[in-house]
Amino acid sequence: MFNQFEDLKKFNKDGIDLAVKSFGATTKNVQAIATETADYSKKAFEQSSAVVEKLVCAKTLDKAFEIQSDFAKSAYEGFVAYASKLGELYTDIAKDSVKPYEAIISKVQAAAK
Repeated sequence: MFNQFEDLKKFNKDGIDLAVKSFGATTKNVQAIATETADYSKKAFEQSSAVVEKLVCAKTLDKAFEIQSDFAKSAYEGFVAYASKLGELYTDIAKDSVKPYEAIISKVQAAAK
């Protein structure tokens, strides 16, 4: 009976260790997402402010349209790059959160065969 208690204790300790590792990986990736979002927001605000300044200084309506068109194009490209980066980071969350459990999953699959 003592051996069963020790086995259960080890199993629980291993489970807690895996959960902590998984939580740590998730936390790291969420911080990366927060940093990326803050950087993108700051950059977008700075670009928008610069465009407003350029529009105020525009002498002709054609120049104003050109400034606005260039801004729309760069804003779209920046957003697409940001969205792609976020997609990669969310994928990393999923991969890194499951990684600690892969060894247990493979053991269970091997035992089931």
